[in-house]
Amino acid sequence: MTRAALVINPKTTSFAHYLREAEAMASSLAIELVSKPVENTADIEHAIESLAREPNAGVVLPPDSTTFLHRDLIVTLASRYRVPAVYAFRNFVAMGGLMSYGVDYVDEYRQVASYVDRILRGATPAELPVQAPTRYETVLNLKTAKALGLTVPPGLLVAADEVIE
Repeated sequence: MTRAALVINPKTTSFAHYLREAEAMASSLAIELVSKPVENTADIEHAIESLAREPNAGVVLPPDSTTFLHRDLIVTLASRYRVPAVYAFRNFVAMGGLMSYGVDYVDEYRQVASYVDRILRGATPAELPVQAPTRYETVLNLKTAKALGLTVPPGLLVAADEVIE
């Protein structure tokens, strides 16, 4: 892959953060990053369709409510146009997407339980420390990789938390 498109709604509060981080990562990997801001289905269709015309291109979808809402369309278009995509949520991969890397939400919900316990015992919510996620998960869909003609490196297979065959 020599070109990656960051597909995200520019109106989300995290847009600037994800764009900045993606630019830094892309330059370190010698990948050209293209920002593909999307706000609706027409934008999503155009973004993936135009990227499909580029050789060696892929899509990166950080956590975003717009792309999550349109996940069926995104996975369908990525499959139709044979564009590899990396998602932030595992359910995209379960629906046929290639790969996800994101927060382990089961672990996050476990941490919520300790916060609820502390609040019920009298802690003031505003005084509780903010905690960043500590566990991330990688999920791969080998059937999709095969359909895209991709060979998944053995190291990635071993490192993945879940492999869908």
